[in-house]
Amino acid sequence: MSRNRPAALRLAHMAAALVLLATASVLAVVLPRSAPAQAATTFTNPVAAAPYGADPWVGYYNGYYYLAATTWNSQVVIKRATSVAALPGAGENVVYTGTATASCCNVWAPSMHRLTGPNGTRWYLYYSAGTAACCDGQRSFVLESSGDNPLGPYTFKGQLNVQAGNGWAIDGSVATINGANYFLYSSWVGDLQSLFIAPMTNPWTVSAYGTRISYPTYDWEKVGGNTEEGPYILQRNGQTFLTFSASSCNTPDYKIGMLTLTGTNPLSASSWTKKSTPLFQRSDANSVFGPGHHSFFTSPDGTETWMAYHANETTAQGCGATRTTRLKKVTWNSDGTPNLGTPDALTASLTAPAGDPGGTVSFPVAGTRYRIVNQNSGKVLDAQNCGTANGTAIQQWTSLGNACQQWTFTKTTANYYRITNANSGTVLDSVNCGTASGTALNLWANLGNACQEWSLTPINGGYLIANRGNGLVLDVTNCATTDGTAVRQWSSLGNTCQQWNITA
Repeated sequence: MSRNRPAALRLAHMAAALVLLATASVLAVVLPRSAPAQAATTFTNPVAAAPYGADPWVGYYNGYYYLAATTWNSQVVIKRATSVAALPGAGENVVYTGTATASCCNVWAPSMHRLTGPNGTRWYLYYSAGTAACCDGQRSFVLESSGDNPLGPYTFKGQLNVQAGNGWAIDGSVATINGANYFLYSSWVGDLQSLFIAPMTNPWTVSAYGTRISYPTYDWEKVGGNTEEGPYILQRNGQTFLTFSASSCNTPDYKIGMLTLTGTNPLSASSWTKKSTPLFQRSDANSVFGPGHHSFFTSPDGTETWMAYHANETTAQGCGATRTTRLKKVTWNSDGTPNLGTPDALTASLTAPAGDPGGTVSFPVAGTRYRIVNQNSGKVLDAQNCGTANGTAIQQWTSLGNACQQWTFTKTTANYYRITNANSGTVLDSVNCGTASGTALNLWANLGNACQEWSLTPINGGYLIANRGNGLVLDVTNCATTDGTAVRQWSSLGNTCQQWNITA
């Protein structure tokens, strides 16, 4: 994926944005079964691209899909849309920003649950977070909504003290079994990353430390590391299944396994029986690798169960921001157990969940010339010295109204865009397909690869523009505001230096 090119001055930043329909709530709405049938609509994965596509939670509630995922920074964000086709362009709503004393930074794996507690029925958003230096500091925390709206506003309720000695605890979710709530999470015993469960007295408090109910025992759970994490409950027809992610997420063999509750006490390991083979795993034929961390939701009409999960496009990608959120319908075996099938290729056109009204993407318009304006500096994305040669650097500059500062967006596949300079006809490119923060941007002839494709995610009135190949976003070097500052790629920090307005 790399190309040998001179590394001179390549400082650049890019921006672009995609506006899709978004508004409302996500999680478990059931429409009347007698409602008139609608024509099936289609969508393509991913429904959330970089940088916030890993460790996804998706739900449906009161006419809206809601999606939350890992941010890697101190922000908790949620997007919503009325259709799955509109999710890729739905805006990221920042519902909470952590502080050093309240679970900052490195937010991972949000999981949302509508529960009734001392304050009535509320939304509770559970997430893992730790210090800015990854990753030993991760613990489990919870936010509470002020009303019955998945978008909040939210208040910080505190840490769930599930491990003795304030031990490491990640990937928390809540299971309601026989009317009681339990907190599920992942922690360590020796070199075995294992699954734990703790009883809850209310949505933000456990009544006892967690007990281990499962740990890696099969070879397929030990690729790259002994790992069981990301527990999530799926229930149907009186049966309770606990699905989880297995093997290291740094490998393409990250996958999903399953336990079944076969006993009467969820707090006892003997009550859970592990399936001896994976439930869901990589598909080399479909270029889907590391399909793991997941959640389940019900279709708008209440008749179908769907899974949201993340995966990579190559075997070289691991636990970073390259992972994107995909959706897949769950089918059922004759014995009542879930069948997740094979991960779909990103080129596949999929039938939307039953009852989905469909949606269209109207922005950006193909062929229209846009300016890409940094929200912090007010400067526009610019081809240095109006260069037309391969390797021309990208910078920010005061708007001059010329073609060197104008860009067109061409949809490629799977909700990504090629961004072309109107003056040179060359495209926005990640230099040498680099993967590290600080990777430069330049213009290059179209090679048709992932290093030249970009996702557009609305946030705070602007857009995050992220590279398909590395998951990094367009960033103004050191948040400078002067003409000529290089625009480069960097991990998402949640600031306005990485947010762009796209204007015709």
